[in-house]
Amino acid sequence: MSTPAPGPSVLFVCVHNAGRSQMAAAFLTHLAGDKVEVRSAGSAPADTVNPAVVEAMKEVGVDISAETPKVLTVEAVQASDVVITMGCGDTCPVFPGKRYLDWQLDDPAGQGVASVRPIRDEIERRIRGLLTELDG
Repeated sequence: MSTPAPGPSVLFVCVHNAGRSQMAAAFLTHLAGDKVEVRSAGSAPADTVNPAVVEAMKEVGVDISAETPKVLTVEAVQASDVVITMGCGDTCPVFPGKRYLDWQLDDPAGQGVASVRPIRDEIERRIRGLLTELDG
């Protein structure tokens, strides 16, 4: 008999799962600890996480260098309470009873660290807001 996660589960989705969704998942894991189950995935995952994203996250003390992009599955969506797409027009299976959010964010693909920083900071701001909602 498996025990359910103690709190809500959140899935972050973007096409390549190499930038925005990785940063969001890392911030939520970093800030919520084990209070929230965190997943991230992409419909067409890249081979590796964007190096500029890894570097930008390292600057704020969050190491995502060991992360790898994962493919989006129907099971991941079904297992999540909140599904957040990252402004990339991803098609995501829709199930009743789930909360869906779409965060319009610039794509860090092909950008240097200087361009990734404001995206990272906006994601952190939104994650802090999400945590407040989840705790409420």
